[in-house]
Amino acid sequence: MHMMGAHAYGKLLVDRLEYGDADEGDSQLWDVRAWYGGDYRKLWFETEGEGGAGDAPDVAELQLRYDRTFAPFWSWQAGIRHDLRQHAEDTSYLAVGLHGLAPQWLETDLSAYLSDDGDLSVRAELEYDLLITQRLILQPHLELDASMSRVDGVDLGRGISGSEAGLRLRYEIRPELAPYLGVRWERSWGNTRDLRRAAGEPTSSTSLVIGVRAWF
Repeated sequence: MHMMGAHAYGKLLVDRLEYGDADEGDSQLWDVRAWYGGDYRKLWFETEGEGGAGDAPDVAELQLRYDRTFAPFWSWQAGIRHDLRQHAEDTSYLAVGLHGLAPQWLETDLSAYLSDDGDLSVRAELEYDLLITQRLILQPHLELDASMSRVDGVDLGRGISGSEAGLRLRYEIRPELAPYLGVRWERSWGNTRDLRRAAGEPTSSTSLVIGVRAWF
């Protein structure tokens, strides 16, 4: 505990646990984070994934990072990421990132990943909580992914590869538990879109979602 700071604490956040309904098929998605440590140093775990409803996930990400606060509301992170894929080989990465609150309380995550094959990719995630009432909260979410090279076997091209935007309206029954309704837009871009189109896979999707956000 001395290594972590004066007072160690932990938290488990189920940021998104949802079912999606789209023309391309139903889906399930999760985004779960947990951390333990002090004010300046933490161990950070994150997992997220997506797949067809009732099926094994198409891909699941597992990340373990060391988090070090360097300024109010900002920290840098370093660690590892491992992807479990249903239709391709699993992949491991070195991960570095920047996490914090930008002006106007915009939650920001910027990450870079170097795979065990030497492929470099980056990801940016932005979230914002807009309070309509003390219990009713509208949350926009945006994620952008880009790759510095083409990665065979996973239909990933060089350049901006994909985006995900979401708008979720949640009601906090209590601060620790909030069901929500919303919409999620996913789209492939550039070379990745061309690869997916050539493989006969959809390049965009719009889903109506229902889910729950909780923390412990």
